[in-house]
Amino acid sequence: MAHNAPVVRNPLSPGEMFQSNADRAQLPSNTSTRYLIPEVSHSHRQDQKDIATNGLSISPSSAMTTKELQKYWQEVKSEMKPVKLLFEIHSTRTVEHALSKYVVYQIVVIKSGSYDSKRVSTERRYSDFERLHLQLLEDFSEELEEVTLPRKRMTGNFAEEHIAERCVAFKDYLAQLYAIRAVRQSTPFQDFFTKQELKKAHGCLCGGQYSWALGLLLPALDLQEKLAQHWPALMVPTLCAVMVCQRDLDDPASAFSTGQQALPLVRRYGLRKYRCPLLALMVDLGFQLGHPVAVLQEELCRVKDAQRGPVSLLSLKELVVQEFT
Repeated sequence: MAHNAPVVRNPLSPGEMFQSNADRAQLPSNTSTRYLIPEVSHSHRQDQKDIATNGLSISPSSAMTTKELQKYWQEVKSEMKPVKLLFEIHSTRTVEHALSKYVVYQIVVIKSGSYDSKRVSTERRYSDFERLHLQLLEDFSEELEEVTLPRKRMTGNFAEEHIAERCVAFKDYLAQLYAIRAVRQSTPFQDFFTKQELKKAHGCLCGGQYSWALGLLLPALDLQEKLAQHWPALMVPTLCAVMVCQRDLDDPASAFSTGQQALPLVRRYGLRKYRCPLLALMVDLGFQLGHPVAVLQEELCRVKDAQRGPVSLLSLKELVVQEFT
């Protein structure tokens, strides 16, 4: 921990740091893809089309269990119905340093159209919004012609009236960004909500502070689940980091359950570097818990035999540390 820590009003713990009616805008043909996160593969889109038109229920992988298959098709069907998000600024707090003072805004992300039991949030200050806007302008200047970031003021920044006005402005700003498909699927937009906490979690994980890391990772995972509907594979590194923390906190049951969430995504999206380390850890955890692991062992052997060249000997923990660095 750093010395001479700033005085913070109503400080939050790592877990509390986290707690868009939008049209589906189409991506223009001239839009740069530098920051765009990949869409779902053609084969996966075809699977969705087959379900919608023919009611097919073909297994995507013979290695999946019945429970995994059911979850797979539920996810596919849910992907056919775009999830819209709402952004609310529920509260603010003022942070005071020796030479600076600023306002932090708590952004709550909510699924619209149904009851959302996970109203997770994250905290950001004006400079974070400003950095996001500059990053987006590099590749989406045309799309953002009608979107403006609330301007800075020279005085009165800490007046209650001004803070209330800025809360409304930031809420509208995020809704406008989310309404543009290319923007909401971009790396800067996704990173805005989770990157700071994931970076802190990585530092805690590397330092053996697994409880603190988990307190940051779980809310970040909830946010990714809402934001990454177009590409759920984005959750895999976080899921694996959560699994490693749970294992090292002597909670094999939770770690195995997290692995069961990650494995179908790793299979579906062909994330090869994760498959063997993930399977190996699940086999070890399965033995500890007395679960049948023959199917997982067979899959692990089959994947190793199918790999060309030398097989990576990295453990999942080593892979997670490498990925988050």
